[in-house]
Amino acid sequence: AAKNIFDEADKILGWSVKEICFNGPDEKLTETRFCQPAIYTTSVAALEAFKEKFPSVKTAGTAGLSLGEYGALYGAGVISFAAGLSLLAKRAEFMDAACRESKGTMASVLGGEVEVIRAVCAECGIDVANYNCPGQVVISGEVSGVEKAIASLKEKGFRKVIPLKVAGAFHSRLMKSAGLKLKEVVDATEMKAPLCPVAQNVTGTVTGTVEAIKANLVEQVAGSVRWEECVKALKDGGADTFIEFGPGNVLTGLLKRIDGTVPGFNIGKAADIAAFQA
Repeated sequence: AAKNIFDEADKILGWSVKEICFNGPDEKLTETRFCQPAIYTTSVAALEAFKEKFPSVKTAGTAGLSLGEYGALYGAGVISFAAGLSLLAKRAEFMDAACRESKGTMASVLGGEVEVIRAVCAECGIDVANYNCPGQVVISGEVSGVEKAIASLKEKGFRKVIPLKVAGAFHSRLMKSAGLKLKEVVDATEMKAPLCPVAQNVTGTVTGTVEAIKANLVEQVAGSVRWEECVKALKDGGADTFIEFGPGNVLTGLLKRIDGTVPGFNIGKAADIAAFQA
C-alpha cells in the first residue's frame, strides 16, 4: 500500500520523491519545494499501510499541523491523493518564492504568558506562527523583527527563546503573497464534504463545508496554526486515541503536553505498524 503511494507520487510530480526520501541528499530534502511533497507522500503512505493492516480502526476525526493539514484532508476523504499532492507542490513552490522575496525567520518561545508574547510580536511587527501546546509558541517574521522580539522577551524574563533554522517566516504576513497565489489553485481543486470531522489550523475548530475548508487552506499559509485547539476539538468530538502518521513524532510529543490523558502513537515506519496494538 505504501509503495503504491510513492509510485503514484513519482508519476504526478515528474521527479522522484521516493529517491529523495530514501536516498537524499539531506540538502535537497530540506528545500521547501521538495520537503512539503515528501512529508505529505510519506504521511499518506504510512496511513494507507496502517489501514491495510488495521481496516477495523474507525477514524473519529483528522487534523494536521501546517502542511500536515493536506494529509488530514486526504484522510477525511476531502481530496484525492493526486489532488492533494498537486496542490501541496504548488503551495511549496509559492512559499519558496515568498521566502526568497523576503528575509524572514522564526523562533520558539517556551513558557511565559501568551498575551505577553502576542503584545511583543505586535510591537516588533511580527506574528505568532504556532500555538503548539501549553508553554510552546512559535513567532515568525522579518529577521530584524524576530531578533528584536527575542531581545524583548528575554528582558521580560522569558528564559528560553530559541531561534529556528528555517528557510523563511512561515505562517506570518511575509507569506501573504503565497496565499494569494494559492487561492486560484485551491479554488480550482475538486473537494468533497468530509467523511469525518476535520479540525483546521486557522480556526482551531471543526470545519464542515468545502467552501470553508478551501478558505481556511488559503488563510493558513500566512495565518497562525492553532494546534492545541485542533487537538482539543477532536477530543471533544469523541476521539479517544491519537495516531500521528508521517516522519517523526513531534505531534505525539505535543499531545502529551496538551492532554496527557489520551494515548498517542506514531506511525512512520514499518516497525511502528508491526508494534501497534489495535
